Amino acid sequence: MSMTFTGPDGKPRCRWCAATPEYLDYHDREWGFPVGDDRRLFEKLSLEGFQSGLSWRTILEKRENFRAAFDHFDYDKIAQYTERDVERLLHDAGIVRHRGKIEAVINNARRAQELVQREGSLAAFFWRYEPAEDKLAKPQTASTSEASIALSKELKKRGFKFVGPTTMYALMQAMGLINDHAEECAMRPIAEQARMDFKRPGR
Repeated sequence: MSMTFTGPDGKPRCRWCAATPEYLDYHDREWGFPVGDDRRLFEKLSLEGFQSGLSWRTILEKRENFRAAFDHFDYDKIAQYTERDVERLLHDAGIVRHRGKIEAVINNARRAQELVQREGSLAAFFWRYEPAEDKLAKPQTASTSEASIALSKELKKRGFKFVGPTTMYALMQAMGLINDHAEECAMRPIAEQARMDFKRPGR
């Protein structure tokens, strides 16, 4: 089976984004493009955790609700959340109401603050796990990697939750740490150029 489909503009796109119109915009504008902003990285980390066991479509459709509910993923604000906030979020029908995942975001906000104190920024930490070219699997053939396993292990050691190797691989795809667009996808060279132009934090 081909790894692409023909998009509305007649150009090939990764097959996964044919499932819903929301996917196409996300695929073309965000997925695989490099992210160096700490708040956006924390949002992606949190949403990938919420996605665990669910479809990305569910998360994408609720993303604006998540942003509103979690102070636009300002981890300094989320780190101050109390049990009252947990209860508020559990009653918010606009998000995924899973106590473990909600509490994980709050926990991870506190761990993010600690990480930033030690590393300078979340971006500097995450971009350290960008794999070498010879360590990359063929696009969209893997769900974990040596780098995602190492990243998961380090985050767990630092007290983060919902950061398993598969979730971290999805994060690596989403934040452009790897370019996992299909080889024939029209967006692959565009994402790759963005990665080439991107100044890696801490280097």
